[in-house]
Amino acid sequence: MSDSIKEMVKAKLDSYLAVCNHRKTPERYAILDAVYSMPGHFTLVELGELLEKRNFRVSRATLYNTVRLFLQLRLVVRHRLADGTYYEGCYNHNEHVHQVCTMCGKMWEIEAPELTAAMENLKLRRFRKDSFTLYIYGVCSHCAALFTRRKGQTEKEKTKKNNSL
Repeated sequence: MSDSIKEMVKAKLDSYLAVCNHRKTPERYAILDAVYSMPGHFTLVELGELLEKRNFRVSRATLYNTVRLFLQLRLVVRHRLADGTYYEGCYNHNEHVHQVCTMCGKMWEIEAPELTAAMENLKLRRFRKDSFTLYIYGVCSHCAALFTRRKGQTEKEKTKKNNSL
């Protein structure tokens, strides 16, 4: 993330902590900086490892509670998928589309201007839309190729077995 986005995120956290009379701890700011330094999606374990690499140790409770605070402030978004829970910094990046492979669990963000436009034009009754995240589930090309190869090998084995009988 760019330095300007990091500064905006830090300002939003500063404002919230001041208004709610919470302490401005170095742990919160270190975790915030680590979140916005992570490329793409990450787990809390990966976030903790990045903090350790930076020689900044935080307890698991502090990490989880701080990320929960960031979720409430909409500085972080959580993705609950079949293979685990992932997070990503989402400030100034609210509308996006993910494709998720149901075989390997990998997730990619994609540009889909048609879907974004459709969601922006969507009229909802008695509801104010702030942002959206869309998931498209399927099989990635790598997993599809592996599946096709395995299927071909299985068919060859069946043919050999039938011919030997």
